[in-house]
Amino acid sequence: MSVRFVSVSFFAVSLMLPLLALAQDAEEETGPWAGKTSLGYLATSGNTENTTLNTGFELGYTADKLTHLAEVFAIKASESESTSAEAYELRWKSERKLTDHDFLFGRLQWRKDRFGGYATQFSQTVGYGRRLIESDKHKLNTEIGAGARQSATQLDLKDDETVGRIGLYYRWQFSETAEFRQDLTTEVGETNTYSESVTSISAQLVGDLALVASYTIKNNSDVPLLTEKTDTYTALSIEYLF
Repeated sequence: MSVRFVSVSFFAVSLMLPLLALAQDAEEETGPWAGKTSLGYLATSGNTENTTLNTGFELGYTADKLTHLAEVFAIKASESESTSAEAYELRWKSERKLTDHDFLFGRLQWRKDRFGGYATQFSQTVGYGRRLIESDKHKLNTEIGAGARQSATQLDLKDDETVGRIGLYYRWQFSETAEFRQDLTTEVGETNTYSESVTSISAQLVGDLALVASYTIKNNSDVPLLTEKTDTYTALSIEYLF
């Protein structure tokens, strides 16, 4: 692993520390803000096959009938002083509660991958969501919407298209300190369909620290020649909730 990657990871952790300290000072208080940050080991297969580190940060705000969520994820690794994996993802979601079970949403999602079928993908969607199941142990939400997506291949060939979006999000709290999650999303476009599956199990270690094992599958139905359609990410991370 290169010195450059270690520096990037150290910089990310340095950014997290003030936030963690602030959250710890205010842990007795409850407010509209909530979030989590993670750092962990990652193994990849598909267009890249190596081992590296992954980082993530999420921050949410809820007030009355509105909820906003910002998410940032990064993957970066080097082999023999050459970058072998590099991917970033930014997400923003806003929800407007209509009833206890129904809501409207708006999403922005930007993805960049130096070694995937597409160099960048940026989608903007709006739609309707419903909480199908909401109990102490089980939660199941579904979303359906439409919007637009702008994509660019590694050869800088651009594609703008209308997309439909479908999402299914399930959570099972199977013990007081452990939960299972399964998120399934699909963006269906005129030329390309992007699908993503994230399966994870988390277990509380101590306090607000948790151990998370996850398996992510990303698939593009239409990719350039000599490019894999599917990439997978298997990660084991330490997560801090605040």
